[in-house]
Amino acid sequence: MSTKKTFMVLSALGEDHPGIVNRLSRAILEQGCSIEDSRMTVLGGEFAAILLVEGKWNTLAKIENALPELERTLGLTIISKRTSERKYGGNKIPYIVDVIAMDHPGIVNQLAGFFADRNINIEDMVTNTYPAPHTGAPMFAVHITVGIPADTHIGSLRDEFMEYCDTLNLDSALEPLKNF
Repeated sequence: MSTKKTFMVLSALGEDHPGIVNRLSRAILEQGCSIEDSRMTVLGGEFAAILLVEGKWNTLAKIENALPELERTLGLTIISKRTSERKYGGNKIPYIVDVIAMDHPGIVNQLAGFFADRNINIEDMVTNTYPAPHTGAPMFAVHITVGIPADTHIGSLRDEFMEYCDTLNLDSALEPLKNF
């Protein structure tokens, strides 16, 4: 029996109600695994989660076997997929992109296209809409973490990005990721 840690991605979706995170995380812990990374939120009236679960191959198998019962008791649809440990490297520099604009269709696609055209990987993205203070106008905000190739001239990229955003009427910032 191998002691090497292995990983699984779990995706869960279902009607939101109190206690989901507690029961889901307890089920993972009871099988001898841990949550290494996760994103959990409520979208509309639905709870949505994506978790990177770490454990030995046999403890992950226990989770896989427990999923049908967990789906039933929590009222969730859960999908699992085994994965490997993330490989870091490739000389990528982490940067943060923040954009705020009047809400309209296509903002995410336009930003994704800008970075894809330059071989810049989007590693994390969070978006939300909200009413503007005082006017109530629909606003859109996006927070993105990107991995910029180290050989990229950052000043030129920043100028190009700011000009691109200006043409789309997006208020934007591109700054290095700062860990505190």
